[in-house]
Amino acid sequence: MTASPLAQLQEQTTDLLATVAAWQTLDELLEGEVFVTGKRSILSALQKSLGSLEPEARKGAGAQLQEARRSVEAAVAQKRAELESAARIVALEADRLDLGDVVSSAVRVPYSHGHPGIVAATQRELEDVFVGMGFRVADGPEVETDWYNFEALNIPPAHPSRGMWDTFYVELGDPETVVLRTHTSPTQIHLMEAAVASDSLPIHSVMPGRCYRRDTPDARHLAAFHQIEGLVVDRGITFADLAGVIDTFTKAYFGADMQSRLRPAFFPFTEPSAEFEITCTICRGEGCRTCSHTGWIELGGCGMLDPAVLAAVGIDGDEWSGFAFGFGIDRCAQMRHQIADMRALIENDVRFLRQLS
Repeated sequence: MTASPLAQLQEQTTDLLATVAAWQTLDELLEGEVFVTGKRSILSALQKSLGSLEPEARKGAGAQLQEARRSVEAAVAQKRAELESAARIVALEADRLDLGDVVSSAVRVPYSHGHPGIVAATQRELEDVFVGMGFRVADGPEVETDWYNFEALNIPPAHPSRGMWDTFYVELGDPETVVLRTHTSPTQIHLMEAAVASDSLPIHSVMPGRCYRRDTPDARHLAAFHQIEGLVVDRGITFADLAGVIDTFTKAYFGADMQSRLRPAFFPFTEPSAEFEITCTICRGEGCRTCSHTGWIELGGCGMLDPAVLAAVGIDGDEWSGFAFGFGIDRCAQMRHQIADMRALIENDVRFLRQLS
């Protein structure tokens, strides 16, 4: 039996914490951080190795790895705060003018540290959850041609569903129309094209990124927002597989007590299609302004890939099938942190930023 790649995780985590504790200067921290929590760290290498595990083992291993990463990142943050505080004290002492007054060394001007925004932090957490489920993370351009954003997704120019997206156009026609992407679905087309060209099917990927629509900002919508979409293309994929992924994600991210449900819907690139909702985390299902007093909050859409989408990228729909899903990262942050109005994410209210720092 192949040993788990996390067999020595506890010992490796202890070594990482000891390394962080040994840093004496900010230069040592900046030089060593990439080897402790960055892409060149053992934690990142272990994260990539989870795909080799069986699904049941992968779920538990992913949770262990997330916990180890959180402890190491917390130690790095604490060490950074200590070293920056010490460096600032030294700098203030060097710059202080002696005017004959004795200033207590205990009196310091309070200052704050920068930190990742709540949306960026949420995106990273979502990526960790899906990587633990066996998905790979991919990205794509924010400026797309009309073919990738619409036509390859079974939305031709005269299709009535174009009204579902209020699009920002960068260039109209001649030679082709260019838009700010209205969803991260164009990345799915890029992935499928690349897989066909390199004969590397199947695909199990998630695609996070920024999207744009001419929406009027309200409690649940922004004009510039963030989505994460998932794509699975494999043999024998059914709607039951899709429902299982949605349920597993909901409980892994929001908590074991949270419920999800699917409701029939229409999307031109999936058939059958559904919208998935979770219990409103703000009112816990009692009904409030954020969930329109229903007790449920819509998180995103999903469905089985339409045969026309597979045909557009040259995939044989008789041999391969798949599903796709997508939802807002901003909406996840709103639900996770019980933010009643999504506009708070872009208002830069210092009190709000400090509360979620």
